[in-house]
This record gives sequence, structure tokens and C-alpha cells, in this order.
Amino acid sequence: MEEVSFERFNEVINALEKGELRVAEKIDGKWTVNAWVKEVILAGFRLGAIKDMSEGQFSFFDKATFPVRKFTESDGVRIVPGGSSIRRGAYLAPGSIVMPPAYINVGAYVGEGTMVDSHVTIGSCAQVGRHIHISASTQIGGVLEPAGATPTIIEDGAFIGGNCGIYEGTLVEEGAVIASGVIITSSTPIFDATTGEFIRRNEEGRIVVPRGAVVVSGSKPIMKDGRPIESGVHLYCPVIVKYRDAKTAGSIRLEEYLR
Repeated sequence: MEEVSFERFNEVINALEKGELRVAEKIDGKWTVNAWVKEVILAGFRLGAIKDMSEGQFSFFDKATFPVRKFTESDGVRIVPGGSSIRRGAYLAPGSIVMPPAYINVGAYVGEGTMVDSHVTIGSCAQVGRHIHISASTQIGGVLEPAGATPTIIEDGAFIGGNCGIYEGTLVEEGAVIASGVIITSSTPIFDATTGEFIRRNEEGRIVVPRGAVVVSGSKPIMKDGRPIESGVHLYCPVIVKYRDAKTAGSIRLEEYLR
């Protein structure tokens, strides 16, 4: 990795905040990671010294290179009062909404018309598309290292229910619906009840939730030699119960009125 100057770091961070540059982008239908952008972000932690960022009765001490991002009315972002924090280097598109308290980390991208609900955290470099609702108390995991690793991605039009956890570079494709309480990691096989098959990691080691899939929490028996053991103990397993249809779309259309 080449040495990164303060000038180069600030140039890249400013471009991220303007949406002119992204950590990952979809090119010809495939997500591509701009690893060099991650390397510049990582360099920022080495470049910055610990600084007192305390405000009022609250004490904060962090790297001087990563203060809380400041917004103006011209940004077109609705940030409701109540304690949200958006770190420098994160992009929020015009028309996006942040309900309190929420946290959005460096390198994250939040698309137009997306709502980030209360107690949501969006980790470093996560890519969240347009017109998505990330419901209360959900965590979208960050993937900053290694630099070449694909971040967690939520594509346009998806719906993420409350108390979910989407981690370790999971890709939730366009229009998918993740019901409340679903946890997905790179080691979480998803069972597709419409086909009777498991969706396992792809060649990149990632779990991909198919376009329009409706995923709920389920379980599977512990297996041995291809058969369920007799203990009756089950392991957690997300289940695709169907693919999105008009009825599913109608049940989440109410969210539009909150924006």
C-alpha cells in the first residue's frame, strides 16, 4: 500500500460524502470493490491523533480524522432530533431519513428515499440502496478489513424488519424482504422452502439472498450421516417461504406514508 497523505485522505473522504465515489459499485450486474478506497480510509486511522470531541455533558474522544459529519439543509437529508451520529466519510442521498438514535459509519452509502429507523447501526462501508426501510434495532454489519472484501450490501427496494442482523458481506438482492428477527452471516445457510434446497455461500464465500425472496426465522434439525439425530435439538436457520408478490408489496406500502 502506498503512503497516504492528509491531502489525499481528505480528497477521498470528501468524494465519499458527496457520493462521487463509493467503496463498492455495481458494474455490468456485478458488485465490484474499490479496495484502494478502503485502504485510504484505513490510512485515516493512522493519520489521526485522538482528539477531544466532547459536546456539552457528553464526552467523546476519537481520531481527529473521523469527526461526526455535519449536514446542511441543502443536503436534503432528514435527520430527526434525538441523538443520531453519522461519521465522516458516509454518504446519505437526498430524501433519505434517519430516525433517532442511529449510527452510520465511515464509507457507508445510503440511497435516495431510504429510512434508517431508530436504534439502527450501519457499519463501515455497507452499501444500502434506494427506497429501503431498515427497521428499528437492526444492525447492518461493517466490513472494512481486508480491503478487498466485499461489504454488506442491501439492494434497492428491499425491506429489512426490526431486530435483524445482516453481517459479514451478505448480499440482499433487490426487493427482498427480511422479516423481523432474522440473522444472516457468511456461515448461515438459508433454506429455500420453494425449492427444497439450501442456499449456501457462493464462490466468494458470501451468502446471497435472492431477488424478491421473503425470509423468516426458522430452524433445522442437527444432522449426522445425512439423518436428523434423535435428540430433537434444532439449529437456527433462515427460511425463504415465498418470493415477493402483490400481497407482500401491499403489506409494506404503508412505509411510504412515513416519508
